Amino acid sequence: MFNPALVSPTPVRYEARFETPEDDEADTTASLVDTLRSISQKTLADGGQPLRSVHAKGHGLLRGELRVLTGLPPALAQGLFTTPMAFPIVMRLSTIPGDLLDDSVSTPRGMAIKVVGVEGARLPGSEGDVTQDFVLVNGPTFATATAKSFLSSLKLLASTTDKAPGLKKMFSAMARGAEKVIEKVGAESTTLKSMGGHPETHILGETFYTQVPMLHGPYMAKLSIVPISPGMLLLKNAQLDLRDKPNGLRDAVVDFFGSHSAEWEVRIQLCTDINTMPIEDASAVWSEDLSPYLPVARITVPPQHAWSEARAAVIDSRYSFSPWHGLAAHRPLGSIMRVRKAAYEMSGRFRASHSGQQLQEPKSLDDLPD
Repeated sequence: MFNPALVSPTPVRYEARFETPEDDEADTTASLVDTLRSISQKTLADGGQPLRSVHAKGHGLLRGELRVLTGLPPALAQGLFTTPMAFPIVMRLSTIPGDLLDDSVSTPRGMAIKVVGVEGARLPGSEGDVTQDFVLVNGPTFATATAKSFLSSLKLLASTTDKAPGLKKMFSAMARGAEKVIEKVGAESTTLKSMGGHPETHILGETFYTQVPMLHGPYMAKLSIVPISPGMLLLKNAQLDLRDKPNGLRDAVVDFFGSHSAEWEVRIQLCTDINTMPIEDASAVWSEDLSPYLPVARITVPPQHAWSEARAAVIDSRYSFSPWHGLAAHRPLGSIMRVRKAAYEMSGRFRASHSGQQLQEPKSLDDLPD
């Protein structure tokens, strides 16, 4: 139940003028799609299987439940979170590269969630579906401010796809060392982390963020998913030894869920000041002093086999995750998300056309392998 002591701040209502297309945004979109396609073509040629252009490697494929809290104030009780009820979910844990790297090449982590059984007005392209997707990364802000700068960073990532895995391991070790030095003085480098300098920590201790804004009914918000169960709190910043463990992150997730359940809190940060909480700068930090993340739901995942070939054959091969799968009440906002819409669609089509399997949005999870 929502804690009434947590007073919801006064949110700013969305206005179309808060979104401003970049110059040549259509060209940026086309170039982004081409760059991501080149990553998938390279990994297909080398490995013989169609992979996601980014977040190709899954470390956990989980089935659980999202339960909306009761007693939410009106500003928070929007879209998916309007009615206190429970929904089945699929959760996929991943890391960002488009190739299947040894886990000792330590990069930022991702969490994708597909909520099933969601009714309401839909986003274009998802009419007739009953799913709501959330795509998150373990950092509060996006690495770049605009779509054009995102394209530049993606081209750098694409240039390293599937090249010199041994050198990537060595570079990752050096990048982690440099990142430790930076963090000792209270800072961090998103560039170093994205290129392999992420600390070798347990993925289940991470807090995940949508990073970029989305509609929250008539308002604007960001969303986070925070581990709260005791066993998971022990894993915050917990070090993992990934030497000679190419799938060490997956092994750690499988080991945890072999005997533990997990619980996360879903939290919403409402935009309360459009000047300091902009829509078109995805790298801007939204001050939690002005607007804290407030709980709207809880996710529970019981003990289970957290990864299997049978489950991967469904979730990795036939499901796609996109924030554009969902309710109109949670439409993604800003240039980063506008250009990524076409990219998500291309990646799904590429995998489907080369795997011979049709992508699907589930109506239920009754047939998901356990």
